Amino acid sequence: MTTIYDVARKANVSAMTVSRVINNTGRISDKTRMKVRHAMEELHYIPNFMARSLVVQETKILSLLITDITNPFFTTLARGAEDAAKQFGYRLMFGNSDEDLDKEKDYVDMVLSTRVDGVLFAPAGDGSLTHLQKLAKHNVPFVIIDRTVPGVECDTVLGDSRTGARLLTEHLISLGHRRIALINGSSQVSTARDRYAGFVEALKQSGLAPDPQLSAETGYKPIEPRELLSRWMALPAKPTAVFAANNFLAIGVIRCLRDMGLSVPEDVSVVCFDDLGLESAINPFLTVAAQPAYTFGSMGMQLLIERIRGEAAPEYRSVVLQPELIVRRSSAPPRS
Repeated sequence: MTTIYDVARKANVSAMTVSRVINNTGRISDKTRMKVRHAMEELHYIPNFMARSLVVQETKILSLLITDITNPFFTTLARGAEDAAKQFGYRLMFGNSDEDLDKEKDYVDMVLSTRVDGVLFAPAGDGSLTHLQKLAKHNVPFVIIDRTVPGVECDTVLGDSRTGARLLTEHLISLGHRRIALINGSSQVSTARDRYAGFVEALKQSGLAPDPQLSAETGYKPIEPRELLSRWMALPAKPTAVFAANNFLAIGVIRCLRDMGLSVPEDVSVVCFDDLGLESAINPFLTVAAQPAYTFGSMGMQLLIERIRGEAAPEYRSVVLQPELIVRRSSAPPRS
């Protein structure tokens, strides 16, 4: 097995120099760094970071645990986190809970067994409390992104879901919509509660009473809400617009409406939280409250690394990122 000493001999440097190149520490010239890396490649040397962690009590590995990697919001967030981790000399291990608390628990156990230096954590919901408490018990630093969990105090990077929901609802009201349906995430998730609050606030400020018949919780995962939409469209006073609490829900709503022979926005307007990434660049259609997903990841990672390195103040920090209302073709005035 190739060792660090073999690499040192090949590059004609000391083992300490090789160690500094591997760990990105100390002052090493670009020429020497290149020599060491060429020697590592020629000898097919792979550093044993786990053995190193037993000595220095750090692995230079961080974990990103998110709820749905297929959602463009979290895909972009992950890129921001990865880029920031690499910039600071860390590697990133990904986990995807699928909004499932049992799966999230398994990932937390894996994180603890892997001895990562810290976790950037998007909780599945309020039930994530016990998992975060387990990390705290084992002194694993973590930063929460996107969602809060009651009872947990830590650094956070959040979006202003309440404001975004209010902006979307106000936009629909300004177009003349008075019967607006909401298809939301679970009330066990903080963003769903905030989006409902913003939705109701906008209605009340315009003198409109929220209709319980036009509000439903389905969770944030992709669904085909055919039964729900059929029920709404059978009401004597049917909705003229649907506010979907995330992009996946909006896609399901649009598909079902089209299957029912209804056009968007001619028959029903549709708006949602979070953009669709590349799809929106190619075919800009959905009116959205877009969040700076990349910044969620990069800022969260920066806060986490500062906390790990002891560079953060004792008081926990909360960064709140504002959404941007982007009006596109999926929303229009209702038919008279």
